[in-house]
Amino acid sequence: MRGGPYSNYERVALLDYCESDVVALAQLLPRMWPGIDLARALVRGRYMKAVAHVERTGVPIDTKTLDRIKAGWPRIKMDLVAEVDRDFGVYAGTVFKLSRWATWCEEKRIAWPLLPSGVLDLKSDVFSDMSKSHPEVLPMHELRKTLSELRLNDLTVGPDGYNRYLVGAFGAKTGRNTPSSAKAVFGPARWIRHLIKPREGMALAYIDWSQQELGISAKLSGDETMQKVYRDSDPYLAFARLAGAVPAGATKQSHPGERATYKVCALAVLMGMGAESLGAATGTCEAMGRRLLRQHKELFPRFWRWSDDQVDRAMLGETLTTVYGWQLYPGADGSCTYRNFALQANGAEMMRLAAIAITERGIDLCALVHDAVLIEAPSDKIDEAVAITRDCMAAASRAVLGGFELGTEADIIRYPDRFADEQGQRMWSDVNRLLNRLEGLQQSEAPVAAI
Repeated sequence: MRGGPYSNYERVALLDYCESDVVALAQLLPRMWPGIDLARALVRGRYMKAVAHVERTGVPIDTKTLDRIKAGWPRIKMDLVAEVDRDFGVYAGTVFKLSRWATWCEEKRIAWPLLPSGVLDLKSDVFSDMSKSHPEVLPMHELRKTLSELRLNDLTVGPDGYNRYLVGAFGAKTGRNTPSSAKAVFGPARWIRHLIKPREGMALAYIDWSQQELGISAKLSGDETMQKVYRDSDPYLAFARLAGAVPAGATKQSHPGERATYKVCALAVLMGMGAESLGAATGTCEAMGRRLLRQHKELFPRFWRWSDDQVDRAMLGETLTTVYGWQLYPGADGSCTYRNFALQANGAEMMRLAAIAITERGIDLCALVHDAVLIEAPSDKIDEAVAITRDCMAAASRAVLGGFELGTEADIIRYPDRFADEQGQRMWSDVNRLLNRLEGLQQSEAPVAAI
């Protein structure tokens, strides 16, 4: 992470350290050999080569702006709380008051999820889910995530201005990557992503699979109705139309509320969310949650038989396995984990195949982000690089899903533009405005040199 140059002592120490792994492997391999699924093991080995490429390439960061924010961060944090909380009134100084948040939710008629004790659930993932169905919650979610998780000095940026971190390959039960949320620019609050900026003459592209988990569910379950919904230009409105919630000509602009409700439902039920939680997540009520759940089960019965079967098999002691052999052994996990496994684990397989293909075709892969990748190329070559990357991602989806292809979307960022995240845009603007104001005050207060 520090980079060279290295002294002779450092070179020897690094080689000795790496050699110890090789020596250990030579002793371990004969013991493991009888149980190794060689074909799949070689795929995972090729993936580790791709991961090494990602960790070496890194993500270009606007270090000048990062340094400015670091210098003013203690003061900016205080001002940020006051700025965001003006619309909420839930902070006392820098302390979040649960009772005030409960009052705010009540005034906005938001049915916030509760803990078993009956107290509001304030976990970060709950705020994340609620901000999707209630956009007015998003600024508070970003603020809380910023205050609780953001440690700017932990963001590992080398002297060349690139953010490099351990990808954490195979870190989750599902085989998904688990990078450090503190060290990776994609880990903390989403406004931090605006620090990503290509170098002069270069460009970046953020490419993600469209509704990956919905597509995986549709194909693996064999539910043809769900497959048709996935292929629609707007799957969430397609679901709402089938449920009779919107007319045939409905658009995202004409029926934003209904679309948001059915989007939450379409994604949440894949993981086994119940009626009460679904009602809260959609900002409605348990009765509406039951109605949405009933509609989903009536429209996609084959999916539900397949999803229930995943749970039953695991509960009976059977090992769940992905298309490429990643396994989840039955244990103390709950039904939601078993329902979710096939979606996440096959999504991880898809990412591994895509990363292998992208790097082996000579594309500079900067980051792996759940169901998306970030690539870098010269500005005049970025369109070609994007086309190759999308081909690789499409092929990976076909390989995992038996010919069923998932769509991709690409966002290209050319110098001097920077990466932009819609959910973090307001916070990024607030931080910059407060930073400019702080620097202006500091300049006005600076002592004038004697003539």
